[in-house]
Amino acid sequence: MLNVFTLANGRLFQEEIESAAGLAHVQPVWVDLESPTPEEKGWITGRFGLTIPENIVDDDLEESARFYEEDNGELHIRSDFLVESGEETGARNVRVAFILYRNVLFSIHDEDLPVFRLLRLRARRIPALIEDAKDVLLKLYDADAEYSADTLEGIYDNLEKVSARVLKHEVDDRAAGEALTAIAREEDLNGRIRRNVMDTRRALSFMMRSRLLNAEQFEEARQILRDIDSLDSHTAFLFDKINFLMDALVGFININQNKIIKIFSVASVALLPPTLIASIYGMNFKAMPELDWSLGYPFAIALMAVSVITPFWYFRRKGWL
Repeated sequence: MLNVFTLANGRLFQEEIESAAGLAHVQPVWVDLESPTPEEKGWITGRFGLTIPENIVDDDLEESARFYEEDNGELHIRSDFLVESGEETGARNVRVAFILYRNVLFSIHDEDLPVFRLLRLRARRIPALIEDAKDVLLKLYDADAEYSADTLEGIYDNLEKVSARVLKHEVDDRAAGEALTAIAREEDLNGRIRRNVMDTRRALSFMMRSRLLNAEQFEEARQILRDIDSLDSHTAFLFDKINFLMDALVGFININQNKIIKIFSVASVALLPPTLIASIYGMNFKAMPELDWSLGYPFAIALMAVSVITPFWYFRRKGWL
């Protein structure tokens, strides 16, 4: 899918392109390619003279290939954007390749992203939000930082629910397992947010070092970096909270297991005397009472019962039960 965005009266207008002829008459500021076909890439080459590599969004690119500038003026930036898809598929980072060439921003990715939808919505409603291609890229990073902040708020809310369940109610093994699953999911999301903001910070720093931004855009990039820095403390706090809840859950699981082991330990100790008595009286020696005394068996059974009750009474008195 190929979408072009043009500026008119300070607003961003979107148009889906279905042929090379439709691309010939537009003067876009942003060209967005979602899972582009070789034919659509050919349209871009014919219209703008830009060749898009086949592996431009591969995940196995080396770090040195994420930010660079070609001799013909092409500025290449590859960034990861966060996508929170829900509990079934989980969160993930999606690679997006940006090419800034002749005052046009080209973005190539494999799926539509929440950050892109947010920018399109804002640009249609807010006049004079974007003036050129570099503004588009900066606004995407700004929206990405805001999306990460909103996702962090969601992690806060989810961890509060887990905290209320763990710290205010009795935790059995089933509840502990569900809580551990929820905590692990939030920890994974928090880690992806941290990686995402780190990648955004690197991209903004590269743009600032490249001296492509004017004074106003440079100050905007610095403000985005400050917003990203403020997210670091939140992610660090969430890591600490997750570790605390994880330790608390492991402690509750150990307590439940110790209760079970305690029952078996008490039972084995309490049943040892009657087992010993039964073993002795089961030897059937002639000198044993049951052979010459009519009350031998009742006496042995009574002795076994007393040997069972006495340990339990002693354990309860000590508070071990």
